[in-house]
Amino acid sequence: MFAEGIATYPLYKRPWFSVWLDANGRMSMKGILAPIVKPFTSDLLDLFENSIPIGENGEELLFSTWVPPIPGKAFDRLVKSQFNARLGKNIPDQVTISITEECPNRCIHCALPDTDNRDSLSPDEVKEIIDQVTGMGTTMIIFDGGEPMVYPELAEVVSHVDPDKAIATVFTSGTGLTRELAESLRSAGMFAVNVSLDSPYQEEHDRMRGRSGVFDDALAAIKNSLAAGMLVNIYVVLSPMNVNDLREFYSLAVETGAHELSFYEIVPTGRWIDHESDVLSNSDRETLDSFVKWAADDRRVRVFSIPHAMKTTGCFAGRRWLHITPQGDVLPCACIPIPYGNIREERIRTIWKRIRKDSAYNAKSCLMRDPEFRRRL
Repeated sequence: MFAEGIATYPLYKRPWFSVWLDANGRMSMKGILAPIVKPFTSDLLDLFENSIPIGENGEELLFSTWVPPIPGKAFDRLVKSQFNARLGKNIPDQVTISITEECPNRCIHCALPDTDNRDSLSPDEVKEIIDQVTGMGTTMIIFDGGEPMVYPELAEVVSHVDPDKAIATVFTSGTGLTRELAESLRSAGMFAVNVSLDSPYQEEHDRMRGRSGVFDDALAAIKNSLAAGMLVNIYVVLSPMNVNDLREFYSLAVETGAHELSFYEIVPTGRWIDHESDVLSNSDRETLDSFVKWAADDRRVRVFSIPHAMKTTGCFAGRRWLHITPQGDVLPCACIPIPYGNIREERIRTIWKRIRKDSAYNAKSCLMRDPEFRRRL
């Protein structure tokens, strides 16, 4: 039952079955079909159950930087796609568009290969991608790079994302995200900014990013994004180099006022492709498990552990995720360097159908950590 006086928000609402979430993360089901539907959706609901939301914004619940506001038309589209996926009708909920290869940094684990092409997608191409994938049902558009902040038309392409269909977010090292640009992005409709941090310590972060000063850029980007009124997520790629700094990352998120702290697991791809053994060990994962439990009790900052989510949902590459490179190639995700087509030659829907015919993309864990799959590269 919900506590008296605490607002509740509908995750799914039909006369015969509804799911409600309150601002403290407590969930309730109603309707005569609830006992039947609950087992069918248990893994999805586990992602919401007892997980602290970011906060409230008027009549909306802001659950996460990864989820459209609740209630809302974009969130309704997400719920629909989740149910359709149960029936085998998968669409790419989340599409990452690497709009440019240009970047002032030299990150040691960058997923982009060292092409030195410095390619970019034109604004018209980016807009066409947005139209095609939102037409397929996509509910989250992520602008990526390289460094998206050096893309002159970033605000222009962000404004092309219809908020009734999808939320627009961006991954950035923070470089170039001035107060003026942050306000421009907010005015264009940017929902959230993901600022990447590899270490809570300046010297180590700058080393991993290959440039002095990028740690200060990241902190400035967090400050500027918050001042402009955008949600901020600190995004950490966990590796053996930083997995013992989890509490320090958390403290930094508290100190800066970030809304969320997300963790991904390092993948042997891009510049890290030959580092198959330099990934998280079982002991490292136990360290992450312990931290996630601690953070759930602490509740000062929402923590989203993608490795934990994937234990429930499986890997989303080629199943719920899609990635577009600066050359226009379409990949199952940013970490799998296998193109299935190009946006300059085919419709994305056609390419998506080709990916879905490949049985590999129903995996329970990251395919790039699977030696059998890596033989295809």
